[in-house]
Order: sequence, then C-alpha cells, then structure tokens
Amino acid sequence: MRLVTRFVPDDRGSVMQFDAVDTGIGMSDEQVSRLFQPFTRADASTTRKFGGTGLGLTISKRLAQILGGDVTVIETGEGIGTRFRVTVATGSVDGVRLIDEHEAAAGTPAVPAGGSVKPSLAGHRILLAEDSPDNQRLIGHVLNRAGAEAVVVDNGKQGVNTVLGAQDAGRPFCVVLMDMQMPVMDGYEATRMLRDKGYRGLIIALTAHAMQGDREKCIRAGCDEYTTKPIDRHGLLHLIETLLAERGEGSLVNSQAADRVAAF
Repeated sequence: MRLVTRFVPDDRGSVMQFDAVDTGIGMSDEQVSRLFQPFTRADASTTRKFGGTGLGLTISKRLAQILGGDVTVIETGEGIGTRFRVTVATGSVDGVRLIDEHEAAAGTPAVPAGGSVKPSLAGHRILLAEDSPDNQRLIGHVLNRAGAEAVVVDNGKQGVNTVLGAQDAGRPFCVVLMDMQMPVMDGYEATRMLRDKGYRGLIIALTAHAMQGDREKCIRAGCDEYTTKPIDRHGLLHLIETLLAERGEGSLVNSQAADRVAAF
C-alpha cells in the first residue's frame, strides 16, 4: 500500500486529493458495484477470517461527502490491485502559501530572522520501544527534529537488551519512551525488568489507554510518567524537557522556542 497526496484546484473550489494504491488482488466490476453498500464486503470469506462488519468504506465515503469530497475506486482489476481516491474540499486558499514537496520533505521549522532556535533535546539519547511502524516514524521524527539521538526497537525485550547494553557501554539513554502494549514482551514487564536490574533512567509510558487508573498502573510498573496516544508532539517534548530539567539533565527552552522547534 502506498499513499499519493496532491492539492487540486478545480472549478468548484480547491480539494485535497489522496490516492491509496493497494497492490493486492484487485476486484471485479461486480465487486466494485456493491463495495460501498452497508454490511457488504468484496469477498464474504474475509469476514470469517478477519472479522469486521463491512461498514468501514460506507462510513468513510459518507464522512468524505460531509467534508465536500468523496471516496471512489478509480482503477482496479483482478490480479493488479486497486486505487482508491479520497477527496476533501479545502475552501478558499486565497492568501495561503502552499509548500512544495521538497519543503514538505525537509520539514524546516520557522526560524526568526537573524537568529536560530537551539533544538530543545540536543545531546540527549532517547530509546523508543514501539511496535507500530507509523508511530516509530512519527515519534522518531519528532525526537530527531528536537535534536535528540533517537534509537527505535520493536518490543520490550529488545528495549531491555538495548538499554542495558548501552548502559554497560557507557552511552546510557537519558529517556526511554515505552509503549505498554507490545508483542514478545509488553512495556509493563520490560519496565519492571529494567528497574529490577538497577536501571534508574527516566521511563515514560506510551499507551492508548486513558481510563482512570491507567496512569497509576504504569507508575506501579516503574514508569516515571505517562502520556497517551495519539501523541501530541508539543506535549511530549514539554514532558521530556520538564522531567530532564527536574533531574538536572537538561535545560528548558522557552515556550516560544519550543513551539518553533515543534512546528513542522
């Protein structure tokens, strides 16, 4: 699966257009004709294997239509995959500066004229234990843009081995961002193991659970703090900076500079 995004001016106004290109098995014309009907799937056998109600595409199409766009199949064929197109109306963009793909890839933050902003986590090594590739890329990017040296592992067991190995090598991590739901070894067990082995560095729990008592559960496991997913980049950076400052391991940048560092 790959995603192609573009901005398209047209007679009705401007739209953002997203093409999701699936290189899977593709569909027949008959399957496409009933694809957006409620409780319908292109191949009913997948319901038994993977579950689901057959409402996802129907809901997605209705949401896109509410936003002035649509979800359509623009290309498909059995054995060659499928291209879905999602459009969303943007409204007037008069006076809005549009960045090109090179600027988007560079992601350069705004810097005041005649000056620069020191990355807020410059010189800090941070381990991210996270099994989701999307979260690995997103959080790793946030940390790197803030000046940190980010190392990523896929599960708690790798996290424990990497943290202890770095400590033995004299290059310890100052912060561990620990996803609490991971395969092989979850974050709770990994955190308890690190504490049992004498690791005293900062461990911040990352979890999608935000119910009452979830923070306390993470703290009992040995975490210093807790934050929920999806990650708020400003909040995450501020939390890390604050905890490092409390330990005397870093200095807080002013809030204006922090906003500039994180505004990409």
